Amino acid sequence: MNLPPVVVIGSDHAGFEYKEAIKQYLAKNNIETIDVGTHSTESCDYPDYAHAAAREIENGNSEYGILICGSANGVAITANKHQKIRAALCWQNEIASLARQHNDANIICLPARFVTIDEAEEMVHTFLSTDFEGGRHQKRVEKI
Repeated sequence: MNLPPVVVIGSDHAGFEYKEAIKQYLAKNNIETIDVGTHSTESCDYPDYAHAAAREIENGNSEYGILICGSANGVAITANKHQKIRAALCWQNEIASLARQHNDANIICLPARFVTIDEAEEMVHTFLSTDFEGGRHQKRVEKI
């Protein structure tokens, strides 16, 4: 799989530092980002940014997204309320790979309080460069 040209990214205050680092990482790989916020470490509400990122994918402005909060649970739960969004909470590289291969996930959700920035960047790379296997997994995804 080739890396996508555009990725939407969002975070709450707990994920802000990670969001900024991942944006730089993506820029080095010639990937444009649609940053839906937040834009500081000031306390904020994660659903605002998860909904905004999911809408960018729903509207066809990006095929993939990255969401970051403290545990990644909140952004994953919120994004998954949207039709055709499959947001996967990932805390290890193998999980990021399987989320794409088996679940055709289109948003990776990263827990800033539980992974390093280097680990987060590795997972993002794996997520964005891994293809969906289809086959036996396709019918399961269709049941979602």
